[in-house]
Amino acid sequence: MTSAMLVTMVLGFALSISVAVSIGLAAIVGVQVTNASMLISAKEIFNSINKFPLAAIPFFILAGNLMETGGISRRLVEFAKSLVGGVQGGLPMTCVLTCMIFAAVSGSSVATTFAIGAILIPALIKHGYPTSYAAALQATSAELGVIIPPSIPMILYGVSAEVSIGELFIAGFGPGILISGALMLFVWLYCKWKGWGKTDGEGRLRIWPATRQAAWALLMPVIILGGIYGGVFTPTEASAVAVLYALVVGMLIYREIKIPDLMLALRKSVVSSAVIMFIIANAGLFAFLITRAGVPEAVGHWLEEVLKNPAMFLLGVNAALFIIGMFIETSAAIIVLAPILAPVAQRFGIDPVHFGLIMVVNLALGMITPPFGVNLFAACTVARISLDKIIRHLLPFVGVVLLCLLVITYVPALSLGLRDLVYR
Repeated sequence: MTSAMLVTMVLGFALSISVAVSIGLAAIVGVQVTNASMLISAKEIFNSINKFPLAAIPFFILAGNLMETGGISRRLVEFAKSLVGGVQGGLPMTCVLTCMIFAAVSGSSVATTFAIGAILIPALIKHGYPTSYAAALQATSAELGVIIPPSIPMILYGVSAEVSIGELFIAGFGPGILISGALMLFVWLYCKWKGWGKTDGEGRLRIWPATRQAAWALLMPVIILGGIYGGVFTPTEASAVAVLYALVVGMLIYREIKIPDLMLALRKSVVSSAVIMFIIANAGLFAFLITRAGVPEAVGHWLEEVLKNPAMFLLGVNAALFIIGMFIETSAAIIVLAPILAPVAQRFGIDPVHFGLIMVVNLALGMITPPFGVNLFAACTVARISLDKIIRHLLPFVGVVLLCLLVITYVPALSLGLRDLVYR
């Protein structure tokens, strides 16, 4: 059964059938091979999406779209520019910092790419940066959307591996800040070397006016994250609060969201949410079948025999996830692989929250690596260039994130220190 499912899934990928459909077809083949009732399919598909934490996904997507439409993202850009935009290379640093702040509400890297890229990619080009560099930078910076909490992939990992989503969220701050800092340092040094960005400070607001202008926008992540960790509401409830806050600020305070804009944001959010939920439903059935076939236990025993210690296990998992992330969408990969790998990681004594951060950061790299990096397609759409044009500028960014991934993997305190302080 397992072989038939894997062959069907790989064949679907090879024929350019969408990831969700390929996984669904493979699952149906698995049901047919075992002569099981097709009612199992309906039951497990329903069980896959009938989970309360998953309700956060459409709400966080909608919150990100409302932030883009309501002028919140533009004000965050001006605020970030007032902080770091006065130095050479300040505009690329502004891109990283803005994505970091925006990520603290949106939970989605694609939403971050469109919301921030629509503002900063034209600004970077206007200040003399190559279009390919601007697109590569935006795609990489937007990756923070799934690392800085709240994060949709973290929610999926928490549901799949039965790990506290609150603990995953707070553990994401250390890796997110590390990657943000490393990217900002790299772009500053790179711009110094290239001689780019000497006029980045032009048109920059002073810190106080920019802060005053962005006050309502900056209050949003404070309310959301403060409410979660203060015990006021759960991560799922926080997603609904984010939508309400973005709606009130965009319509009543900034007054930039009109009824047609609201309908467009709702339509975009419905489409994005439906795509993710369709992947979750099919991947849930696939995961159920391979679990019933004993694949996780078999893989676990094999890994324990081949990879004798935790360090080797983490190195092997990182190498495998990096390759898998290039070809399989992040959400689908987490739902399928988390139930298999998380129990094995625990056998090696690895904290499941720490392992979750490793999985999320690693698979997030798949969003910026060809051939199926969704952030790349989004950034290229905004910049109006082809994918092949940005590869040269993209590779150094991938290298920086990979180095950060190694630190995150082998320095557990970076992820677990804050978690232990709050939850233990």
